[in-house]
Amino acid sequence: MRQFNSLLKQPELLARPELAAFNAHSKEAHAAQEIWLATAPENLAQFSHAYSTKNKQLSVFADNNAVAAKIKLFIPSLLIKLEKQGCEVTSIRVKVQVKSTPQAKPKAVKKLSAKAASELKQLACKLSGTALGDKLAKLARKADQ
Repeated sequence: MRQFNSLLKQPELLARPELAAFNAHSKEAHAAQEIWLATAPENLAQFSHAYSTKNKQLSVFADNNAVAAKIKLFIPSLLIKLEKQGCEVTSIRVKVQVKSTPQAKPKAVKKLSAKAASELKQLACKLSGTALGDKLAKLARKADQ
């Protein structure tokens, strides 16, 4: 499978004006992400991504509020690192972009074994007439189904 960026580099697509702007934005976002990965601590970089460097401002999306708050605490040291790398960035803008969570997997239905069901029936018979005995009988009936 070919990467999306390689598809954008095809000559017939580069000639189209509507895709030229998209290609330029893609390159800018990729350059910003490279700068971010080289500068940010690894534990923060994996939960955030840079998307723009305009007007000497690096814009970063954080996956959640906790990561955004941590990045904001590190802004002074990150700006120093960026300066040492020769990047002309004077501020870092942090936004939260929450990713949608995957759908929860349905829980597996747990069934009692035949031996456990027969043991429950025996115990329910011994305790018949009590609340516990009634509940055990009900559980044993469900296990047979």
